[in-house]
Amino acid sequence: MTSFSGLVVGRYGEIALKGKNQPRFRRQLRHNLAECLSRAGIEAQVQETGRRLHVRTDDPEAAAQALTRVFGLTSLSPAEPVPTDMAAIEGAALRQLQEDGMRPGDTIRVAARRAFKGFPLTSPEINRAVGEYLVGETGAGVDLSDQADHTVGVEVHEDHALVYARVIPGAGGLPVPMAGRVVVLMSAGLDSPVAAWMMMKRGCAVIPLHFAGDDEGTDRFRAICEVLQEWSQGWRIEPIIVSHREALEDVSRRLVDCQADRWTCLFCKRAMIAEAQAVARQHHAHGIVLGDSLGQVASQTLENIRVISSGAEYPIYRPLIGVDKVEVMALARKIGTYDLSAQSQPACPYLPDRPLTQASFDKFLALQEHLSGLASDET
Repeated sequence: MTSFSGLVVGRYGEIALKGKNQPRFRRQLRHNLAECLSRAGIEAQVQETGRRLHVRTDDPEAAAQALTRVFGLTSLSPAEPVPTDMAAIEGAALRQLQEDGMRPGDTIRVAARRAFKGFPLTSPEINRAVGEYLVGETGAGVDLSDQADHTVGVEVHEDHALVYARVIPGAGGLPVPMAGRVVVLMSAGLDSPVAAWMMMKRGCAVIPLHFAGDDEGTDRFRAICEVLQEWSQGWRIEPIIVSHREALEDVSRRLVDCQADRWTCLFCKRAMIAEAQAVARQHHAHGIVLGDSLGQVASQTLENIRVISSGAEYPIYRPLIGVDKVEVMALARKIGTYDLSAQSQPACPYLPDRPLTQASFDKFLALQEHLSGLASDET
């Protein structure tokens, strides 16, 4: 077995609440960690130790940064393993503190966890001893609250102790693809890629479905999928592209013919959902995801959402429904899709001059029946 010089400790949170299903989630998380590191070209071994995941590697800094994009991890720490004696623990604590950028006037605290109860000192006693040593060596102030400039973590196990001074936030959520598959109606804009990412965070495997209008938009959609793939450990994202014109031109023409073009956005969205449902059946998915945010555009009012969703065979998920544009932009920057999505996009060629904002459901039912009759007459 290869011997590595560095160690990253990974922590999970929500997975611990999964009861008898917990082993499945932990197994998938381990697999996703290994896949992430392999894609990043980082040699490593992933092991499970108690309620921690240990990643042994010669490049713990690079590994820790790569692993921040693995859903299921709540935090990570590059850590130093040492023997279980106080001199070794104190020396490692000082080194970790210095690597964390300790400056004159900074405050410190020690947070010890004695996993092995046979160790002679209790957790508070370890805190006190290590803290006194660090203050004596550095002259640092003491702050026992979460506001301390540096927190040195100490975990004492039966045959070793782990010491670290950095806790790097993880992606959180659940490992992909534990929640199942969903089809995402995805443009090259801001909202739908963020909606896809939010479903991925809940453990979903996403199948992006794009209605292509021009080559530039399609190229940006593909580039966005590549960014999302960096977060999709455990599931290979395979984009599906269909012609926007072929899917929507027919329904748009019929609406214009019966002087109901104000309904175009609603019926076009229903046609997209119908296409997404066909994809869901083919790929054994469990739902459809839209990037709708309540009230953001004409088709996203409560009345119009009811019309769009009516009669759908699959559940329709709208993870952005209560999120405003500023929040979406912040998430897009975090994910890495913002620069691609923020580029100007051509207007939809079927967009009416005055889109309907508050559709009557009864009028929708009557119009739907009328359009069905027209389709039957054409055939």
